[in-house]
Amino acid sequence: MSSGVEADIALDAAVVLSLGMNRVLGRTAGLAGRGAEALAALAADKAEARAAALADAQAYDQVLREVLARNARIAALEETRGKLGANDVELPAPLEVGEDQAAEELTAWCADADRRLDEIEHGLSERLAAQVAAEIFTVPAEGLRADTGGSRPDDHAEATGAEASRAEAGKKDAGVEDDEVRRTLERVLKRLLPDTTAEDRRAVAEAVRLLAETPSVAEAEAVLTEVRLRVKAANDHTELHREAERRRAAEREAAEQAEAERRYVLDSITTAFQDMGYEVDAGFETLTADDGTLVLTRGSWPDHSVKMRLGDRQVRAAMVRERPAESEDDRRLDAEREQEWCEAFEAARERLEGAGVRSAVTWRLDPGVQELPVTAAARQTGARAGTRAGARKGERSGERERQRERERSE
Repeated sequence: MSSGVEADIALDAAVVLSLGMNRVLGRTAGLAGRGAEALAALAADKAEARAAALADAQAYDQVLREVLARNARIAALEETRGKLGANDVELPAPLEVGEDQAAEELTAWCADADRRLDEIEHGLSERLAAQVAAEIFTVPAEGLRADTGGSRPDDHAEATGAEASRAEAGKKDAGVEDDEVRRTLERVLKRLLPDTTAEDRRAVAEAVRLLAETPSVAEAEAVLTEVRLRVKAANDHTELHREAERRRAAEREAAEQAEAERRYVLDSITTAFQDMGYEVDAGFETLTADDGTLVLTRGSWPDHSVKMRLGDRQVRAAMVRERPAESEDDRRLDAEREQEWCEAFEAARERLEGAGVRSAVTWRLDPGVQELPVTAAARQTGARAGTRAGARKGERSGERERQRERERSE
């Protein structure tokens, strides 16, 4: 934009923290108490009070985020519980935070929630392990005893008493070894994270199913190794999925924070200029418009207005004309209006700084240096007027030509 100014916008830390706490607390307007205290200390130029209030706000903001993390974990476990059909497992309720709750109280709740949620997740993993094992071992795996128990048939003589004793001992040993395989399998399966996907669960179950077909304990060990590998792969996939969910949540958090900050800046700009006697165009209420444009006018400015656009941490403003300048007096008036606007912008910057919105001017065009641009509506009106004037001139020219033709014919 020409004949204007550009400035970078930065929000005070107290404002940023306060807006974040507002969202957690479900508030949509104003500043949360702790952030407001830090901002008030800034305005009063009380450095020590501000430092203390800001530190308190930062600590409370961190606790609020810890609570949000536990609430998200509760929601995830609730979904997992439903998928496992374990609705009998009782989960703690998410915590609804109120601003009057002390940070120590919230920290204690987080610690208790961690303990309970760890126990619940472990229990759900056991439930999942039992489900996977039950799909395979509905009856004892007799195949595991096939070559480890009993004596071989003797075609020439009956087994002696010693041979019978060894056969019985072999059966007992086979039962012990089979129990060890089962216990080992249970320990491995309990490592499987409860929110493992159905696809990964099937992959683990396929490996477990091989145990039912394994003829010896020695070969079962090889199958157990494959089960371990598949459980690890499933857990790796689950951790990647969890990380992706955390990343998406962080992106949503950042987008919501950015919109809250943008709203705060726009509201602060509106208040500052309205207090100074400016009128803000109704279109300014559409705060989510892509271009973020608004128009400022004054009752004493019939021919001038200011277009302002808020971008990513930057504000751009320029004065424009509502109709083309037609004389030197118009141009002198332009310079006067530009000077008024420059002074008003500086006054607004001071007001905004008191609200925690700092600005650093990066480009400025002094009054009278460049001719003011004309609004698009004014250009269209001028073009239509010019077209009508041209048409009337053409009609008059045509009428004169027809009059001369009549005179020559006479």
